[in-house]
Amino acid sequence: MRILIGADTYAPHVNGASYFAQRLAGALNREDGADVHVVCPADGVRSTTRVTADGITEHRIRSLPVPGHQGFRFCLPVALRRAAGRILDEVRPDVVHVQSHFPVCRALVDAACERGVPVVATNHFMPENLTHYLPVGDAGRRLVHEWAWRDAARVFAKADVVTAPTPYAAALATLAGVPGPVLPISCGIDLRRFRTAMAADGFRTATPAGEFRLRHGIPAKPTVTYVGRLDAEKNLDVVLRAFAEVAVDAHLVLVGAGAERHHLEELAEKLDITRNTTFTGFVPDDELPTAYAATTVFVNAGTAELQSLVVLEAMASGRPVVGADAAALPHLVVDDETGYLFPPGDHAALAARLRTVLADEARAQALGKRARQVAEQHDEARTVAAFQQLYALRAGVTVR
Repeated sequence: MRILIGADTYAPHVNGASYFAQRLAGALNREDGADVHVVCPADGVRSTTRVTADGITEHRIRSLPVPGHQGFRFCLPVALRRAAGRILDEVRPDVVHVQSHFPVCRALVDAACERGVPVVATNHFMPENLTHYLPVGDAGRRLVHEWAWRDAARVFAKADVVTAPTPYAAALATLAGVPGPVLPISCGIDLRRFRTAMAADGFRTATPAGEFRLRHGIPAKPTVTYVGRLDAEKNLDVVLRAFAEVAVDAHLVLVGAGAERHHLEELAEKLDITRNTTFTGFVPDDELPTAYAATTVFVNAGTAELQSLVVLEAMASGRPVVGADAAALPHLVVDDETGYLFPPGDHAALAARLRTVLADEARAQALGKRARQVAEQHDEARTVAAFQQLYALRAGVTVR
């Protein structure tokens, strides 16, 4: 089967939608033997086509940098539909699978519909990730929020089938006007990379943590870890304020890069926790398993998560999670089972939850064991199989 994946954010972009598209393309190519093509933004003003070392054909469309978001690119709508049509005519895919309703994917949907090519669409977008940055006040943000969902619904209405990463995300899209049923299909997790093992003295990680601690100068003490973008919508100021009140001899590690790093470093200094806090900066994907291995408890204070791949990775690594009781996080974080929830923005409550885990090693190990069991329900193989079936049904092609 020839599959064309459309993505407005793709390598080297660092975010969940980008990682999902990359992993799906790789898995389809590696495990299914499909002929996989990806259409995404180029890293400059020239369009290119190349076959990667993994055998995936990347069609990169000329793009411009996103102001204020280093490393991100976007494609101007001008002539984009013509470019999408040209690529479809060259590739002649059995099915097109878009990951958003933004310019690249929008152009692909229109071009595919014109040519009678089946379209599968997956929504990874919440307007909150956009409106958070707009200086238009609460009323203005509400208007933008409503417009953004209407715009998404108009594009996704043209797809043959729409999916979302969780039941929460599927229901949210349906309520916002996306024609249903929207099918919940997990983004999945590669359980081979993020793994744990039983040992005589408890539930331990199978990935060495020492190399990560040594590389980033992290002391051997209980560790609270966040992995992801250091951007405003992730509410990392809440994490810093909570950690300052934990009153347990522990260390805070923030893994990732983003526009808020300087402000967060200033806040850490103001809270007098600089000596107990490490900002690692960007960490390559192949180093992430060691970051989770060095973790006692993972934290996510974000309130606009449609699933959260980093939470799944932490859970697959056998680590308990303390997360905001918002959006899709309660699908994964269950009180006293896989971790604890806290009221969004309440740093005192977050501090109390963290203290509960950090002060009781046996409890942390038990929560981590259950977290791994839940993560196993999101095996990447199940995700790939689900999309293979969708492709086959829509394209009338038998998959192996």
